[in-house]
Amino acid sequence: MTGPFILLHPNDNVLVARKLAPEGTNVELVSGVITLTQAIPLAHKIACRDIAEGERILKYGMPIGIATHAIAAGAHVHVHNIRSAYTPTYALQDANGQSAEVSS
Repeated sequence: MTGPFILLHPNDNVLVARKLAPEGTNVELVSGVITLTQAIPLAHKIACRDIAEGERILKYGMPIGIATHAIAAGAHVHVHNIRSAYTPTYALQDANGQSAEVSS
């Protein structure tokens, strides 16, 4: 994909900014071309299609959040309209790449 956004996984419902995307930038989505109504910072997300309230936000094909209200295609997707929902298989690892053992 070219332009300021990239789709990281075919199941994702968000695009990630590869660079600052200024307000007024045209972005081609499946539903058509949209014009950004605000600047989108590097590494921030926009909806690549309409997302319903309560729907999972997918990035890298994995759930990262739940929409707290409906998000229109092309809208900024961030803490103001999602709550965290990282996959339960996520585990913090030590610097050596090993997961910490849980003692009982």
